[in-house]
Amino acid sequence: MKIVEYEDKYLEDVKDLLVELEEYLVSIDKDELDRIHPEYREKMAILDLEKVKNNNGKCYIARENNKAVGLIMGCIFPYDEYDYLDYKCPKRGEITELIVSKNARGKGIGNMLMDKMEEYFRLLGCKYILVDVFAYNEGAIKFYDKNGYHSRMYLNIKKLED
Repeated sequence: MKIVEYEDKYLEDVKDLLVELEEYLVSIDKDELDRIHPEYREKMAILDLEKVKNNNGKCYIARENNKAVGLIMGCIFPYDEYDYLDYKCPKRGEITELIVSKNARGKGIGNMLMDKMEEYFRLLGCKYILVDVFAYNEGAIKFYDKNGYHSRMYLNIKKLED
């Protein structure tokens, strides 16, 4: 197992992994709001990688037997004026994507990717790391809890009658 920094030669691997993640999220979405748009595969990786590039971020790929089996993306987003009015604003990184391919889970790859991103954030002086987790993704919630993360905010949803 090797963790490498993203290079353009891994773009198709990133696309495949992001599609695998989105297909999983669609399958567990109890609200049936998520979808895979016909342009998802071609556009989402480019958008994610551009966000990483523009926000002092990194993308790391887990490779096993010359195949990408996982990825993590993270950014250091700036605060805005609203943030400064009611928040101390310590420097923080944000994990924007994390996926380990279904066939490669249980080998510690997620932990290796997290360690690599946490190391990067520490190097840049971050004091905290944020990660959004889909509420129905119970496996991911357990993974993050096990790695020392905890909930700070909740986003609630209610469907209005038609």
